[in-house]
Amino acid sequence: MAGRVTAVSSNGTYSFSKPNRASVTLLAGLGVEGDVHAGETIRHQFRMTYEPDLPNLRQVHLMHEELFDELGRKGFAVAAGQLGENITTRDVDLLGLPAGTLLHLGEQAVLEVTGLRNPCAKINDFRQGLLGKVFALDPVSGDFTFKSGIMAVVRHGGPVRPDDTVEVELPPAPHRALERV
Repeated sequence: MAGRVTAVSSNGTYSFSKPNRASVTLLAGLGVEGDVHAGETIRHQFRMTYEPDLPNLRQVHLMHEELFDELGRKGFAVAAGQLGENITTRDVDLLGLPAGTLLHLGEQAVLEVTGLRNPCAKINDFRQGLLGKVFALDPVSGDFTFKSGIMAVVRHGGPVRPDDTVEVELPPAPHRALERV
């Protein structure tokens, strides 16, 4: 079963949230056209100060809409774009994908999954106490699960709109679990 895009968001300036758009255009090797995080090298505001020449593995931020449902049940009203993601999806287990997975969005665009988004403390500025809700502690291993989406790079550009399909193409085995990028 294919998933779908439920919202697309971008912002040309640094801001925690990103306004929803009718569509965005993905540019191969760069990211979302006109978005502040697009570029070949790191565009994360904090990391640019000490790692400015590293490749940008965070060109596109994807988040699963099911997280908003979960947060709503915990008393936190959150909508698409408010946590800074570019593409919001439904019916795609984003957090369970291995690194290197290709996501085919709509008719043309292809993203390659690079890793997990590391949630930042600014989430608590948006909604006090929310940061603690986008982590999960595995009681067996003691490892944290980061639930605030995944990051990807654009392998093939094209337009992406709400209601576009999301087709998942897994990389060859053995699969490598996602790590923070």
